[in-house]
Order: sequence, then C-alpha cells, then structure tokens
Amino acid sequence: MKKGEGVYNVIVIGAGTAGLVTAAGTAGLGGRVALIERNLMGGDCLNFGCVPSKALISSARLIQQIRESEKRGLNRQEPQFAFEKVFERMRARRAKIAPNDSQERFESLGVDVFHGQARFVSPHEIEVSTSPSPQSSPPGRGGSAAQDQRRTLRAKNFVIATGSHATIPKLEGIEGVPYFTNETIFDELKEKPETMIVLGGGPIGCELGQTFRRLGVEVTIMQRGNQLLPREDQDAAEFLERCLINEGVRIIKNADARAVATSDTGKVALQLLDRQSDRLVEPTFFADALLVAVGRTPTIRNLNLKSAGVDVDGKGVRVNGYLQTSQRHIYAAGDVIGPFLFTHIADAQARVVVQNILVPVQFLRQKMDYSVVPWCTYTDPEVAHVGLGEKDA
Repeated sequence: MKKGEGVYNVIVIGAGTAGLVTAAGTAGLGGRVALIERNLMGGDCLNFGCVPSKALISSARLIQQIRESEKRGLNRQEPQFAFEKVFERMRARRAKIAPNDSQERFESLGVDVFHGQARFVSPHEIEVSTSPSPQSSPPGRGGSAAQDQRRTLRAKNFVIATGSHATIPKLEGIEGVPYFTNETIFDELKEKPETMIVLGGGPIGCELGQTFRRLGVEVTIMQRGNQLLPREDQDAAEFLERCLINEGVRIIKNADARAVATSDTGKVALQLLDRQSDRLVEPTFFADALLVAVGRTPTIRNLNLKSAGVDVDGKGVRVNGYLQTSQRHIYAAGDVIGPFLFTHIADAQARVVVQNILVPVQFLRQKMDYSVVPWCTYTDPEVAHVGLGEKDA
C-alpha cells in the first residue's frame, strides 16, 4: 500500500522520544505506522535538551577542573579555550548522534514519515500540511512553505506526542528584545557574551547558568521563588546555591521580572520587583544576553483537539492511567501530558502506549506507574532524586 493511503494502525504525532519509541515499537511488532513531525526528528532531547546541554556541560566541567587543579596538587593555571570551539564540538557531537533519530532510519523500520503540521479534522482523521524536511536546516528553521501540500490520513489509533516548548513569561517588552531559550541558544548564540541574565532557577537555568559561568561569562540567575530547584529538598538546593555562588554566579531570589528593554548601548535592561517588599529593585540589571528558562508549556495549540473530542487542561492533554485521552483510541505520552518532563519518563510512557494499543485485552493492559521516578540535575555537584522528597513524604 502506498504511503498515506488506507487506514494506519497507529498515527503518531511528534518525533521526540515518546513518538519515536511508540513508532519503532509498533512498527517492529507488525503495525502499520505513520509518524508526523513539523520540525526536527529527535525532538527536544536531541536538538535542544539532553544532548547539546550535556556536551557543553562536559566541556565546562573539564575547564573548571583545570581552573581548580591546585586543589589536586598541580600547579594552578588558567585554562586556554575558544568559546566558539566549545560550541562547535557540541554541535558535532549532536550531529553524530542525529542519524539514530533520522527519517531514513525510521523509514527503514517500515514507518511512513511525514513532515508538516498535523491537525485533527475528526476523531479518526487528521490533516497534514506537509513540507520538505527541515532536518538539513539549522534547528528552529523549517522548510519552504511554498511547497506545502495538504493530505488527510486515517488511523484506528492515534498517539499525541508533541512535547513541550519553552514558556515565555508575560513580561512587558519581551517581544521587542532579543532573548534565548534552550531551543535557540545552542544554535543562535554565535559569540561569547560578557554578561548573561538567566530568568529561572530550575534545572535548565542552573545547568546552563553554571556552564556559561565556567565558560567565562558573568552570570546572574534570577529566581521568582525563595529556592533554586524548587522540586528538590531544601538542603540540597541550598548546598548547590552555595557552590554556584563560590564559582561566581550571582543569584537573586524572590524577585519578579517586570519589564525588559534594549538599552542605548544594545544591552538587555531588566527591571525586577522584590516580591517581599513589593518594591522595584534598583538599579536596573543590564546584560549582553538574556536566557529565558522559566518552565515548559505543552505543545497542543495547532492540533485542533476539539474536533477529535480530546480534553485538555492547564497541564496539557488529559489522560487516564492507561494513557488514553477522553477518546479511548487516542493516546498521549511525553511532555504533552507530564507530570514529569524527562526523556526516560517519555520512553516509559511510550512503552505503555505500545502495549495497550497492540494488546487490547483488558487483563494484559498496563498502567503507567509514577511511584518511583528518578531524575538528575547535571550541575556540579549533580543533584539526584528518586521517589518522594521531604516535602512530599
């Protein structure tokens, strides 16, 4: 049967971790599968998350070890490195891994891959605005819209695995200033900034904040709450905070970003409100670069889920324990449902989805188990977590 014709066993929307595991698992067990991705194969982990960030962290950690060599009985020396070369190495490592998630590999597994935006037109049909693959272009840039074509695909089951994207705060002036997120900084940062403001003291903010400090950037992390890494135990977060401060990272807590603009000298100018006193913090903060890392938002906007009868809430697509949506033949997995936005959780959810689609016998169906969830924040020192935290126990 030709690509796009007939009825698929499963149509997977999104080619991040959850989507790729679902597509490969279903096709490997004999199902006819279509996989739709509007941007880059591999999703967040390969292109904007785990792979590029850990490559940078690895280089920055080695630089710091050289800088602190005196502690290990060696003569102290300032490490010699080129900022641009560190980024080149990161991109090369990412490119080496990319073929594992490529369109060619998944087509070799028997998956029909479509590049474009998917939107439901009924509970069993989606329309795909297909376009040339963006994989040959830099991340964040799509193919030519001039060649867009629309086609309708049908399936018995669907899996929504569209992931999440960086949350942009409702901050006065944010539309008029240049800023980075984790989805842009690895490819669009072309030269070393002297100073950087990081909005957000969660895992992304702390990991990249420390990394850029080690690469010679003056970094200020601004956290809205009174604790970095708010999902971690307080003593662990406070220990990490002391380590960051000892490395020269400036940390400001209990502060709301109120307005941002571009100064006369071309710097980002950020105005803060002290949440405790409810007064503006003086003076205004200036930096060469702004990294926004205040959280993630599920990517569901253009899917037209209402036409499919799929319920959503503030956290994304609503699912039951079997990862079914309000339409029982439509499943969802990965960041688009939460509650934990990790690659290994997306992988585990996808395996549950494959089991439940291919073995629809009730007593063999599987529920997702979140009772023991491990994770790690790759700062130095690393902060590892498994099971309940002190506040949750």
